Amino acid sequence: MTESQLVAWLTLSFTPKLGGVSISRLLSVDSPQNIIGYSSLELQNLGLKPAQVQYIQQQSHADVDQCLTWLASSQYHSIVTPLSNDYPRLMTQMSSHPPVLFVKGDAKALHQPQIAIVGSRNASMDGLRAAREFSYEFASQGVAVTSGLALGIDGHAHDGALQAQGTTIAVLGSGVDQVYPARHKGLAERIVQQGGALVSEFRPHAKPRPEHFPRRNRIISGLSQGVLVVEAAERSGSLITARYALEQNRDVFALPGSIYNSGHSGTNRLIQEGAVMALCAQDVLDEINPLVARSIISKESVSNVPVQPQFNFEKMSPTQQQALPFPQLLANVGNEPTPVDILAERTHIPVHEIMMQILELELAGHVISVSGGYILNNRK
Repeated sequence: MTESQLVAWLTLSFTPKLGGVSISRLLSVDSPQNIIGYSSLELQNLGLKPAQVQYIQQQSHADVDQCLTWLASSQYHSIVTPLSNDYPRLMTQMSSHPPVLFVKGDAKALHQPQIAIVGSRNASMDGLRAAREFSYEFASQGVAVTSGLALGIDGHAHDGALQAQGTTIAVLGSGVDQVYPARHKGLAERIVQQGGALVSEFRPHAKPRPEHFPRRNRIISGLSQGVLVVEAAERSGSLITARYALEQNRDVFALPGSIYNSGHSGTNRLIQEGAVMALCAQDVLDEINPLVARSIISKESVSNVPVQPQFNFEKMSPTQQQALPFPQLLANVGNEPTPVDILAERTHIPVHEIMMQILELELAGHVISVSGGYILNNRK
């Protein structure tokens, strides 16, 4: 990405009241570089308000220059856009992914398979212990731990990954040079020094603001294969992250707790509503391992490394296909998650029969259950 491209992305990102959806609409018309060079009339014809036009043409330069100076001030500073190789591919699946991410640390860490761990700032001792132990286990098995650097569950999750000599990523509701809360500055330094990253969509010196944290939460879930809620009350910010995860088609996991403790009411409710109950770290890893494997395969494909699946239904001969159980159903499962109701519609097989057949195929290792449905097990 050239400097002029970066300048254009920063300019649009900083334009007041211009959100991700509006930016996506603009990008469907022209490139950021061309758009910021439009005349006032052309910009207004694109739907921009006079104040937005004025910012792009007159006021953006100081903000952009400040960010470029920050970028040049350290080898640990990165600014990534959807044009950058370091922009996380999972994030592009979000309906309104951030146009710019500021990274302090190793931006390549964003490409690691990740599990988000979130929960209460006022967690119990058991909750804090669980956050550390689950995080330690995830990091020990090569999965990065993502959280929000908050007090309580977040901080212990980051610490558990660091103790395992693993990677952890902290997504901030402030700029990466304005660590909040202040008592976690030392933790933030350890994250960077150990090969992790601090990430924010806000300019590096931005102060924390209440409205920033829901936006931070959508990035936490957007970076991750799944979200584990360790301990949360009914009206908890962690449940916002869980809601974003569901919208982004991510798996949601929750630790069960006492029905007499209001601090567990949110996680218990999540389980009641369909979240996967996690009693140990392996419960989570068993669910996301197929997704992690597919993520690695996808990354290899993008890098032009050929991946040769050992099992490919479409390339089998009719005789080979008939030798497999339920060939009609199997022929309608592909490499993208397909839900049971769609399979029933395609095959004209009743849903209850689809459920029995798909279970048998899963037990035989021919298909994998993932968030959103079933996929072929191409590595069988």
